Amino acid sequence: MQEFIFNSFVTLVVVVDPLGLAPIFAALTKGYSAERRRETAIRGTILGSAILFVFALAGDVLLEALGITLPAFRIAGGMLLFLLALDMIFARPSGMRSKTIREQEEDSFEGDVSVFPLAIPLIAGPGAITTVLLYTGGRTPAEVGVFAGVLLVVLLLTLVSLLLASRVMGLFGETGANVLSRVLGVLLAALAVQFVLDGIQASIV
Repeated sequence: MQEFIFNSFVTLVVVVDPLGLAPIFAALTKGYSAERRRETAIRGTILGSAILFVFALAGDVLLEALGITLPAFRIAGGMLLFLLALDMIFARPSGMRSKTIREQEEDSFEGDVSVFPLAIPLIAGPGAITTVLLYTGGRTPAEVGVFAGVLLVVLLLTLVSLLLASRVMGLFGETGANVLSRVLGVLLAALAVQFVLDGIQASIV
């Protein structure tokens, strides 16, 4: 169980990336008052959390309804997370972590960033949803409960990072955040490969 907690925590921290969200949030809320910035951070985190917890509690039902076996999803999810890890290591923007041109155009006309792009896709993006489904699919109720607790901790860390975005940027700086992102990307790549191997092994047995 300790290994499960550690792996799930590391994966969620890497995928959600509380530290990496700080500079993005600071840029999105540039010109906001302190009160509006705080309200935006809280609202966006709550909405993103709601989405992730829905997938955590209904993941098995969703996979069963789509006719997807858990080994198949582990392989596909592992490959998806591996691509995300490559983006982090080589600093390549992609639809997994950044907005498309069309989304950027829509964002310029929208004053409230708490729903888009903060809640979706920055907090509850494809990588985070995939991670939630990977760690809750086929698990016992106790394991799902433990994972929900880990998810809550990571989301609280995310909220703290958003609320202290300016201080976080001052503490780590852009270079420090980039270095940390690449190191975490290597860890995520290893975990992604493990998901693929587990899926292949489960499909053979």
